[in-house]
Amino acid sequence: MNIAVLSGKGGTGKTTVSTNLALALKANYIDCDVEEPNGFLFLNPKVNKTEKIMVEYPVIDDNKCTTCGACVNVCEFNALAKVKDDIILFQKLCHGCGTCQIACKYGAITYEKREIGRMERGEGREINCSRGILNISEPMAVPVIRELLKNLPEGINLIDCPPGTSCNVVNALKYADGAILVTEPSEFGFHDLKLAVELVKMYNIPFGIVINKDDGKENIIKKYCKEEKIRLIGVIPYGRETAVLYSKGKILYDYVHYKIVFDKLSKGAREVLLWN
Repeated sequence: MNIAVLSGKGGTGKTTVSTNLALALKANYIDCDVEEPNGFLFLNPKVNKTEKIMVEYPVIDDNKCTTCGACVNVCEFNALAKVKDDIILFQKLCHGCGTCQIACKYGAITYEKREIGRMERGEGREINCSRGILNISEPMAVPVIRELLKNLPEGINLIDCPPGTSCNVVNALKYADGAILVTEPSEFGFHDLKLAVELVKMYNIPFGIVINKDDGKENIIKKYCKEEKIRLIGVIPYGRETAVLYSKGKILYDYVHYKIVFDKLSKGAREVLLWN
């Protein structure tokens, strides 16, 4: 069972829910927020395996290239440009699709590989943990996310998705059997939650909502769930102590009253996402 934990916006508590729920469910934790993978700061696993993430890019042989511009014309990502008598490559725009190599009639284009990030795997607090790390200045996170989600282990996999609803989230959601949407009872949280709901509905997978920073009163998120008949998995109470513990890198599940909260959330997730 692969469960994606996502949010329409950053700062709603997605990683807080992911890390603590992974402990409650005894699930494998997979941090796909590769631009800012901070789940390991809380779970603190011992990393025992590191792999480089490589992508392909075209190399142009100047001795064979006639600067005809055929490669430039077929590139959908504007990674190639013809400037006077030269073909220029914007390496970080290249998606490695191979179209330019096919279009070149003179065999002037070959492909090489370069590193854009790495993948780390380890164990901590009796669960398996994995994360992807995108190198600084690299613009495309999708290749790292794809490598990270290949050959997922058996059992429950909790996928900590990137924030928002971009293509990074879409590529993580492709592997999910169910989804947990984390939000907060604010206008910004409500606006972006609706975007996340529409995204999850596209994949026709079961999903439910967790409200973070809940004050126990009726709010716009609870009203929305009732109107749209969306299952509410549970809530995390609003409190200063939560923020203090989070700022110190503490796991909430270690504290009795929070353990009760996340055990209840894990039970709610099983009921809403309907898995055996």
